[in-house]
Amino acid sequence: MAMRGKWAAGITPRHFTWIIQDRLAVCERPGGYGANHRKVRRQEEIIWLREQAFTSVISLVESSHNLHNYDELGVSWRHRPFSSSDDQAGFLIRLFPELRQLLLDGGKIVIHQDELSDRMCGLMAAYILWNELVPGPPQAISIVEQLLHRQLGSRARSLVALVGKIPGPDELEPPAPVAEPAESASPVDDADGGPADRAE
Repeated sequence: MAMRGKWAAGITPRHFTWIIQDRLAVCERPGGYGANHRKVRRQEEIIWLREQAFTSVISLVESSHNLHNYDELGVSWRHRPFSSSDDQAGFLIRLFPELRQLLLDGGKIVIHQDELSDRMCGLMAAYILWNELVPGPPQAISIVEQLLHRQLGSRARSLVALVGKIPGPDELEPPAPVAEPAESASPVDDADGGPADRAE
């Protein structure tokens, strides 16, 4: 039976927030996580992402569970698992050029982990600093704190601190194309500046 009315448009994922207005957003894992995960909610939130014309969902969740649901609902995705045991600087070096290129190509991207954790918030502060959208670490931290209405803790700040230790956007080669299988603050308003995928 076809969905009608507001349900046809889905529902907004929890903690959905723009980091770069209309280009880059974050949210909690569609459907929630752990014991709170709900199949119907997951479907409705993925439908919302599709109806908002996101060109790709980037999942930082360590497991690949539920990624097939994006395929079922016609949403492009990329799996970039992000663990606290990873080489954090190495992860930034891999993710940031790819994300920058997606945005330069006109993409509209949403990134999620299971929850909108301190590390996830720090990743976004680190990205806008690395991409030279803000002048320094204090501004990156302040903007993300205001956007997400929370203070960044030590894990988040450690990711921001890594930006000064990795090559900048002009020092890294653009990522090679991936072969696809057959209120307080305003979001930053300038988008310039391996693992599994699914193309739109």
